[in-house]
Amino acid sequence: MTAHPNLSVTKSNKSDISVGQEILKEEATALTDLANQLNETFTQAVDTLANIKGRIIVTGMGKSGHIGAKIAATLASTGSPAFFVHPGEASHGDLGMITEEDAVIAISHSGGSKELADILAYCTRYKVPLIALTGKAESTLGQAATVILLNGVKEEACPLNLAPTTSTTATLALGDALAVALMTRKGFQKEDFSRYHPGGKLGAQLLTVSELMAKGDALPTVTPTTSTNDLFAELTSKNFGCVGVVENNQLKGIVTDGDIKRHFTPEIFNQTAADIMTSSPITITAEAFATRAVQIMQDKRITVLFVVNDQNEPLGLIHMHHCLQAGVI
Repeated sequence: MTAHPNLSVTKSNKSDISVGQEILKEEATALTDLANQLNETFTQAVDTLANIKGRIIVTGMGKSGHIGAKIAATLASTGSPAFFVHPGEASHGDLGMITEEDAVIAISHSGGSKELADILAYCTRYKVPLIALTGKAESTLGQAATVILLNGVKEEACPLNLAPTTSTTATLALGDALAVALMTRKGFQKEDFSRYHPGGKLGAQLLTVSELMAKGDALPTVTPTTSTNDLFAELTSKNFGCVGVVENNQLKGIVTDGDIKRHFTPEIFNQTAADIMTSSPITITAEAFATRAVQIMQDKRITVLFVVNDQNEPLGLIHMHHCLQAGVI
């Protein structure tokens, strides 16, 4: 590989792995130190963000901007409406995105990013709460802030102490801490999380049973007195490998392909569903996560669960194939 013509290259005796390990350890130590330094100022920041009527606007320049965009995305996906505003664009009209009901999180390790000047002045003029994520309390950003959260980083992991490394890692972690503290205060649950993550593997894992189950006319059911001949017809037409046995709108039992094999003698054609059913079958509620249905089916070595309500009334049926097709597994 040819070196950049304007760079002088001094070969190090350190291996790539040893360099990587050093950097990771330095950044891990910085995060531990940061955790130990958190105090009431962090609570003040959470209070500020929790009590606004509007949204959280995150801003920063360069590497701080990249970190800020991720922090905004994390806040938004965990129940705290937020978006990123580029400080350069803010100076050319995007300040109009910030209202007096909002709060601003401004990121700059040095606290002296000139591009933030217009946002800082705007926050001061309109009394918009300003939270600074910085390494220097005495900086321009620190002096303008309502609340200062110091990242505690004195030196970068970069051997030249120039490239933002440890400072961006610490700032990213502080953003995560704020987002999780806010979602904890709000009692944000998996059900809430699923509304904001409908796509991909994560979205599939947050699907509920009610979103996947077969129901209505697709539900295979018979009564306890149904003849085995009619039971076979229902089982074959619905193609789930089972039928539910229902009496007075209550699920009394289930007949599976396995039950039929175990009872398959010449006498079976003179029997009813009640004669061959398995009583008190394993069930699940419609509100449960599909991942829970998969866990039950795997533990019990079955492929289907009837879905019932509190009165044991059958609402639907979820099959392992439903979960496979939805990407839950």
